[in-house]
Amino acid sequence: MQGDAIAFGPGKADLLQAIQRCGSISAAAREMGMSYRRAWLLVEEMNSCFASALVSTATGGARGGGAVVTESGLAVLARYRRMQKKAENSIAADLAHLRTLMNPPPEDAGDA
Repeated sequence: MQGDAIAFGPGKADLLQAIQRCGSISAAAREMGMSYRRAWLLVEEMNSCFASALVSTATGGARGGGAVVTESGLAVLARYRRMQKKAENSIAADLAHLRTLMNPPPEDAGDA
């Protein structure tokens, strides 16, 4: 958190990975099923919360625009994914126990 802004979380991590894969905010937004405006606002929020921008953008034109996840962005993303993995590992036993207390999943009715 940074004031009211959420600096980083699972959705923003996924967006950064999509930008890295696609090379643009608009393509990443399409891939994730969100509007370009929403993706742009999330990128702006991330960039304003960190000391260094996580995403660098180039304006469109004859050669087209694009976006690049910066070295800072890659470092934040890698650290966040490590934190996620540690959290998953630390609760694995408790989660497995909770699953034993749940109702079994409904049986598949087939093509009835």
